[in-house]
Amino acid sequence: MDPDRDGLTPQDEIFEVGTNLLSQAEVFLSSLLRTWNLYQILIVVVLFAVAHLLRSLAAPRVRAWLRTREGWAKWRMRYALVLVRRLRAIFFVALIWTVIWIMREVTWPSRTFLMAIVANLATAWLVVALTTRLIANPVLRSIVRYGAWVWITLVILGLTDEFERLLDSVAFQMGETRISLWVVVQAIIIIGALFFAARIVTQTTAGRIKGVQDISPSMQVLAVKIMQVILYGAAFFIGLRIVGVDLTGLAVLSGAIGIGVGFGLQKVVSNLVSGVIILLDKSIKPGDVITVGETFGWINSLGARYVSITTRDGKEYLIPNEDLITTQVVNWSHSNEFVRLDIFFGTAYANDPHHVRRVAIEAAASVGRVLSSRPAVCHIVGFGDSSVDYILRFWIKDPTGGLTNIRGNVYLALWDAFRDNDIDIPFPQREVKVIGDVGLRGTAPATPD
Repeated sequence: MDPDRDGLTPQDEIFEVGTNLLSQAEVFLSSLLRTWNLYQILIVVVLFAVAHLLRSLAAPRVRAWLRTREGWAKWRMRYALVLVRRLRAIFFVALIWTVIWIMREVTWPSRTFLMAIVANLATAWLVVALTTRLIANPVLRSIVRYGAWVWITLVILGLTDEFERLLDSVAFQMGETRISLWVVVQAIIIIGALFFAARIVTQTTAGRIKGVQDISPSMQVLAVKIMQVILYGAAFFIGLRIVGVDLTGLAVLSGAIGIGVGFGLQKVVSNLVSGVIILLDKSIKPGDVITVGETFGWINSLGARYVSITTRDGKEYLIPNEDLITTQVVNWSHSNEFVRLDIFFGTAYANDPHHVRRVAIEAAASVGRVLSSRPAVCHIVGFGDSSVDYILRFWIKDPTGGLTNIRGNVYLALWDAFRDNDIDIPFPQREVKVIGDVGLRGTAPATPD
């Protein structure tokens, strides 16, 4: 195994760091047996118990008071609830710093050494917990929170040098670049911070882009996606350069990535390209009412890999972008929002067809969503076994309001109009004739055994 920069192998350096940490831990634990240190530990435990008691008394009252704040903004109410959940830590930090200040006034500062360490740790942990609550993603929030807690604890305890040496000793060589665990940790922290900044910039800019009425919804989505790719890509490569990673070494991975794209990621890339095509040709956009196969609904959002469609029953379907390119899609509001609907019905032969047509058109016009600017029409389409068959065609301009319900309303209007005008809706009739006992006479007589 290659020696490191100090002439020690990684195993030797890990052993050396571990020995130093054990010796420091031994000295620290032995110091706890001193009288004043035991007193400080006891004081910390008592203060924590008092903080817990104060939290038990104050939390219900604060929650009851917050229920009366109906006019508060949602973000303000959420942060107030976060403070309520952290009341014990807030009380503990306030109490311990007060006691430290009093003890330093009446006794030696060295007699609050352990309490000061606990107070610094509690304060830092509380600040980290409150600030990381601003991160919306729960996974990222947990990573940042626990990572910050670990790093701050090492800084306060003075163990950063040992921690850095320990992580730096675990490394591997990739070309001319030496990548250690310490470099990976730095890259994660820096890239995470840059991603967070890129996310804030993206959200702010996306809000302004969506506020521009001159840009179509599909082009707005495309502009936001391009901006996200540029910002997040720049954040990733800038973060690697900051920690000293030679980006030319990444070229070694290009062949493996190409093979992965050709085999495992073929569908993913197809959906990504299809999404870009959909945004460029403006075939669909957020708010359009479409039918894909048996799915009818309106487009909720356009994603990089799929399109979100919400149906009338509240179900949200995630349709891959490739399906919208390769299959037939009915866009009810592509060039305009006018939609013609057809319904079929039949009346008895005894009713005058001219009168039936006039009544049907008037019934359709009486329904609120049916357009009067595009009059309804009614035609005979055939003479059935039991009825004269008709087709009634009418127009609407709000397909987002649903299609089944408007058809149902028109059918109800026809029912009422036919009842008021004595128009009969027939049902199939069959005439059955029984011709004697032919079946019995045609049966051969039974022969005795």
